Amino acid sequence: MTLENLKFPIGPFEMPQEVSAPQLKNWIIEIEQLPEKLEAITSSISVEELNYLYRPNGWSIKQVIHHLADSHINSFIRFKLALTEEIPTIKPYQEHLWAELIDGKSDDIESSILVLKGIHTKWTLLLNSLTTEQLGRKYYHPENKKEHTLIEAIALYAWHCNHHLAHIKQALEYKGEF
Repeated sequence: MTLENLKFPIGPFEMPQEVSAPQLKNWIIEIEQLPEKLEAITSSISVEELNYLYRPNGWSIKQVIHHLADSHINSFIRFKLALTEEIPTIKPYQEHLWAELIDGKSDDIESSILVLKGIHTKWTLLLNSLTTEQLGRKYYHPENKKEHTLIEAIALYAWHCNHHLAHIKQALEYKGEF
C-alpha cells in the first residue's frame, strides 16, 4: 500500500458536475450517521488501540476522532454564516496544531463523540431544511481563495466523514504498525 493510498483510503474528494436529489439526500444521511458509526467502531477498543496510527507520521485514532469534532464544529458554523451573511469570509484553523493540543490527544474520546452527536443532530436538521436557493449560498475560504457553495460543502463533509472512518478502520486493520 502506498503512502497516498494510506492518506486517501477512499480516494481524494471530487465534486461531481451534477448533483441529483438522491445523491444530496445520501450525503446528508452520511453526515447524520457519522456519530453512530464512530460509536460502533470504537465501543470496544482499548486505549492501546486508540493510539494506533492510520499511516506513518499520521494521526492516532483518538486524534482523528477529536479532529472530526473540531472540524465539524467549524463546518456547522460556516454553514450558519453562509446562510445569514452575504458570502462571509470564514476563519481557517490549523487542524494539525489543534490535533496536538491536550484535548486532541486525550484518551477520552467520549467527549468528542458527544460533541459530534449534538452537532450532527443540529446540522442534519439544518441540512434537511435547505432550499435550492440556500444550497447555492456561498462562503469564501481565504486559504484557497475560493468561494464554496453549501452543496459543495455538504459533498465535502460527507466525504470527510467517510474518509476518516476509513482511516480508523485502516489503523485497526494494520494494528497501527507503521
